Amino acid sequence: MTQPSVRGAALIGVGVGPGDPELLTVRAARVIREADRVLAPSSAVDAVGRAESIVRQACPAVRIERLVFAMGEASGSIDAAAAVAVDGLDAGQRLAFVTLGDPNVYSTFSSVAARVRELRPDAVVETVPGIMAFQELASRSGTVVLQNTERLALITALDGPDALDGALDDPNQAVVVYKGGRHLPAMATRLAAAGRLDGAVFGELLGLPGERVTPVADAAEGPAAYLATVIVPPVGR
Repeated sequence: MTQPSVRGAALIGVGVGPGDPELLTVRAARVIREADRVLAPSSAVDAVGRAESIVRQACPAVRIERLVFAMGEASGSIDAAAAVAVDGLDAGQRLAFVTLGDPNVYSTFSSVAARVRELRPDAVVETVPGIMAFQELASRSGTVVLQNTERLALITALDGPDALDGALDDPNQAVVVYKGGRHLPAMATRLAAAGRLDGAVFGELLGLPGERVTPVADAAEGPAAYLATVIVPPVGR
């Protein structure tokens, strides 16, 4: 049985980056190693999730517990994960919940943390920032995302390529699209129609097996993996 922490109970969302274990920050690695328990989301109890894979490579001595997030059962999975966290908090433990990218941006952690706060309003909930996929894609592709007074729109295409339309209207706005791999051909068509296909870059499974980094125009013939990122720089790059 895990003993209570002498540092005080807390639930800590730890961003582990987009895929490459070398992008796990020193702070994140320290928090993971110091935690009483490390929790990682997974699609099944016998499946190694991507966040877990990163931690296993960067911190091989750490024991990891899997929290199953079943497709189509988001609410139930969040409740189950929150119950595990609450049990640990009640036992005085420090829990590190590892998540791809950053825990405060499009992360499962925020939903789990919100449920924990409902159950235990006085719970200590913290986060450790992580490098995001679009930052790695910008670096790998040599893309300058923003300069001077330019703006950034960060969106998802989970509901389809229509999410792009309003974001593309401002020529001084860079657009980053997450989770739209299956809509990549349609997104390329919209970018071309808006005159913003040139310079747009695509990254898939960054830091993971099967990684691709290429112009959107060169990847537009077929869909891509769920973990796909697109950067559309401001007009005139």
